[in-house]
Amino acid sequence: MKMKSSNLQPKGFTLVEMLVVITIIVILAGLSIGGFSIVTQKKANSQAKIQIALLSKALEEYKLDNGEYPAGSAGSNDLYKALYYNGASVTPPEKIYVSQLDPDNNELGWTEGTEANAKIVDPWGKEYIYRRGDHENAKNPDFDLLSVGKDGLTSGNASDPTTADDIDNF
Repeated sequence: MKMKSSNLQPKGFTLVEMLVVITIIVILAGLSIGGFSIVTQKKANSQAKIQIALLSKALEEYKLDNGEYPAGSAGSNDLYKALYYNGASVTPPEKIYVSQLDPDNNELGWTEGTEANAKIVDPWGKEYIYRRGDHENAKNPDFDLLSVGKDGLTSGNASDPTTADDIDNF
């Protein structure tokens, strides 16, 4: 009897082949996740720029109607009250400058909180900074509107790395 020694290999993958396939899958997953986070960051930056532009336009309209910009020193609650709440809280409703600020219909995530205590938040959930031009720290003669970005930090100094992701109107 003759034995066939060359055709008696077991069928299946070797450990090395499996490790190579797993390594390739991990590399591809890492590349796609890294690319996804970059796209998400760019989307949030674009959204913050659009929000600042819309809020700036509403502030200009507010000034045309009232002769001056709303009072405000740091947070966005004064801004929220001027552009939405003060108009919506009376019967019949007066002028609402930015309808997206409605906390009961907050599909875009512009506000956090309820009624008079609401504040306007950026895409990272951080409160916008609003200062009228006559504030001691204002950089713009009309008003400052600032998102502190993803890191939530700002120093006001352009050379400080914490301000690198800030988005503003000045």
